[in-house]
Amino acid sequence: MERNGGYSYLCVRPPGVRRDECDEPERTPDLSTHAFPQAAQRLPETVSRRPDADETLRVVLACLGDMKAEDITTIDLTGKTSIGDFMVVASGRSQRHVGAVADNLVKELHVAGIKQVRVEGMRQADWVLIDAGDVIIHVFRPEVRDFYALEKMWASGASKGRAAR
Repeated sequence: MERNGGYSYLCVRPPGVRRDECDEPERTPDLSTHAFPQAAQRLPETVSRRPDADETLRVVLACLGDMKAEDITTIDLTGKTSIGDFMVVASGRSQRHVGAVADNLVKELHVAGIKQVRVEGMRQADWVLIDAGDVIIHVFRPEVRDFYALEKMWASGASKGRAAR
């Protein structure tokens, strides 16, 4: 193979024919000069789309409603803190219900394209904290929720309501 001016000359010859007996060398572009600019022009396709905060909130509220979570409260954190855009506080009827709600919510978030979900408190299931990036979810047993009273801490701007069923 010879290099000349950005092209490689490749002699395509049948078996038994010597290199110097090759009549017309085939001219192929040199990869170092021609293939890389074309590759740089192509943009990678996105494999998955991460939902924005509003879409994540919609998924969370739908899942909490489906799992029969009680007293669902949504708190808008925009302008109050940089930890997230929304905080959702909900209650389960028992430890088992709190654990089931949290487990199902994590699965639904994964299906929605949110892969980096962090979960704390799943083993005890008194208070499960789920960090979905822009939306932070707290699932409590009612007694624990009354004791910590997170809604009072973030009181201004809280909107209380049940998720649509």
